[in-house]
This record gives sequence, C-alpha cells and structure tokens, in this order.
Amino acid sequence: MPTRLVIIPTYNEKENVEAIVRKVFSLNVRFDVLVIDDGSPDGTAQIVRRLQDEFRDRLHLMERAGKQGLGTAYIAGFRWGLEHGYGQICEMDADFSHNPDDLIRLAEACDSGADIAVGSRYITGVNVVNWPMKRVMISYYGSAYVRRVLRLKVRDMTAGFKCYTRRVLEAIDFDRIKMKGYGFQIEMKYTAIKLGFKLVEIPIIFVDRKLGSTKMSSGIFREALWGVIKLRLRRIRNYELRIRN
Repeated sequence: MPTRLVIIPTYNEKENVEAIVRKVFSLNVRFDVLVIDDGSPDGTAQIVRRLQDEFRDRLHLMERAGKQGLGTAYIAGFRWGLEHGYGQICEMDADFSHNPDDLIRLAEACDSGADIAVGSRYITGVNVVNWPMKRVMISYYGSAYVRRVLRLKVRDMTAGFKCYTRRVLEAIDFDRIKMKGYGFQIEMKYTAIKLGFKLVEIPIIFVDRKLGSTKMSSGIFREALWGVIKLRLRRIRNYELRIRN
C-alpha cells in the first residue's frame, strides 16, 4: 500500500490545528501530516511543535516567513512529500470544513485507479452547510464559469480537498503553476487533466468553519477569474504553435 501524506496549510489556526491533527491520526488508515505555517502570529506553529513530541514520526512542520499564498504552500508541501517518498499526497483545510473521515474515501479512489480524487461539493447537487447564500452562488456558478471557459467536465473546479498520486505530481512542472490563491486549485486540476491523468469526484459535505476566520478575499477571487482566461489563452497559443510546427 502507498504511504500517504496530508498537507495542511495554516495561518492563525490555533483554535483548530490540534484537533485536526488528532482527528487525522485517529483514522484507521495511516496518514502522516505536514503542517505548513506561514508565520501565524497566534502561535499555531508552537502548538504543532508541542504535538511533535507526541507524534514524532508522523507529524511534520514547515515554517515560512509571512503569508506567501496557498499555492506556494502546497507546492512546497508537494516537493517535500515527493522527496520523502510518499505515494499519495492529500490537501486539506485546517478548519474542519473538510471532514477528515473523507480522506479514506479519497485515498481508496486513488487505490482503485484514479490519478486524482477530488472531494466535490457539487457532484450530487449543492452539499454546503452554513455558508451564506451569496457565497454558495459565487462558488457554484464560479465552478460553472470555469467549466465553460476551460471546457472541462469537473463539477467542483475550486475544490481544495484532494488526493494526488505520486505520478501526477512528478509529471507537473511546479515552476509553471502561476496562481497562488484559490485559482491554484483550478490550475492544478486543469494541468493534470491536460497531461492525461484521470480525475474522479467523490461527493462530500462541506461545512463552513466554526472557529477562526476565513482567508477568502476579493483579490483571491479576481486572480481566479482572470487566471482562468489566461489558462485558456495559454492552451490556445500552445495549440497554434504545435500546428505551425
């Protein structure tokens, strides 16, 4: 069986980080955890360091100076996971909006032949709890917009709860991934699909955080909006270059 790593980016998650780590380690399938903390002033990293005394070989911490973006955190985690020999590498939020129990279902999907398993909020309707209607509409129709522009069939393009097999991450040139916010999730899916990998969506229920504050901002939304158009134009330009050659 492949070894599995869960990457959890954090910024000011002192209310959640210990509980999420303990929950992952309580699962009946082994997942190691890499917390990537971007200089949280609330002491998140100190909590993780204390937990490392208890979970020495399973809990890892990467500390970075200041907020550098979700995408750069995950790419740093992917590189670390590949260097340390993990066969499956998962992404998950620290705030319990992603149910850690669903990690097992994502891993099993990859065991069964998927290259990427996505925890999807929209594959069986709209499975979001405690979000205001405005945010649900932005997320749902945002995914529809991305599908239309990029001509993909994935229902939840902005989903951040995923399991990658090692072969996918080895094939992606991380230096070419440009988006740093939630657009990063779109760009990674798009890149993997265009490389020919199989993506499956696993239905999940997404529950808005109870503790801490959201990291969503208008700048992150604009990056995703315009980044999708740039992805599409880049695909067209690459196609035209191949035709000319």
